[in-house]
Amino acid sequence: MKGKILVILSAFIIIVSCKTNPNAKNDLNYLQNIEKVAIESSARNSANTIQKGDQLVILITAKDMDVVKPFNQNYSSSELVQTNSLAGGNTPNQGITTISGPTYIVDSNGNIDFPILGTINTEGKALVDLKEELREKMQKYVINPTINIRLANFKVTVLGEVNRQGDYTISNGQGTILNALGMAGDLTMYGKRDDILVIRTENGQVIHGKVNLQDANLINSPYYYLKQGDAIIVSTNNTKDLQSKQNPNTGLYLTAASIAITAAAVIVSLIRK
Repeated sequence: MKGKILVILSAFIIIVSCKTNPNAKNDLNYLQNIEKVAIESSARNSANTIQKGDQLVILITAKDMDVVKPFNQNYSSSELVQTNSLAGGNTPNQGITTISGPTYIVDSNGNIDFPILGTINTEGKALVDLKEELREKMQKYVINPTINIRLANFKVTVLGEVNRQGDYTISNGQGTILNALGMAGDLTMYGKRDDILVIRTENGQVIHGKVNLQDANLINSPYYYLKQGDAIIVSTNNTKDLQSKQNPNTGLYLTAASIAITAAAVIVSLIRK
């Protein structure tokens, strides 16, 4: 009788240890309540103002390209600015995209020196604002000019429990935290999805906030749209924390104990027969 009890107890331990709860919430899914959330995020959150030290790629085009040549710093189409927009520091040369055009560096006063037009102040302006200003100024010289502006050094850093940590360049100067995490190969299974830290420098001050990838209200967070120089830090979840504190041989001990109980039960059963 005791042998049968030991066998049943051993089987029960093994089954319980392997069983999953079908009603448990899936903590790996993002934006779980998206159908219940009113999306309020707008251009006011996504618009990035130009910062000192930014590298602006500005290309002026028109029907007659000879007319706009003086505004393009003798630029030729063979000049390219390359940015690694997909791979991080550990995997260079993947996902290379090219941004074509003359590059202007915003100086310490927030100015760029533009051919013919002279000094243009960019302080407090978004790319779309500068684009409109240049178009208005250019119309004095060119009929229907087209202004193309890209931010060549819009970089964010992704650290922690992701598959590819590193610095990432977002070539169009506008990206979301989901874009950045996607570039980093998504979170590992040990990444804490409901408590992600974003560190940001704004107006010379360092600020920070946390976002929950499982909550669709993330879309309305001021940290959903990224800013130049943002750092995203993914901490480890409880599973990883527990594993780091456990003896690495704990699993082996439990398995050995289970086998020993089963063997003892079989022996007792045989002896009693």
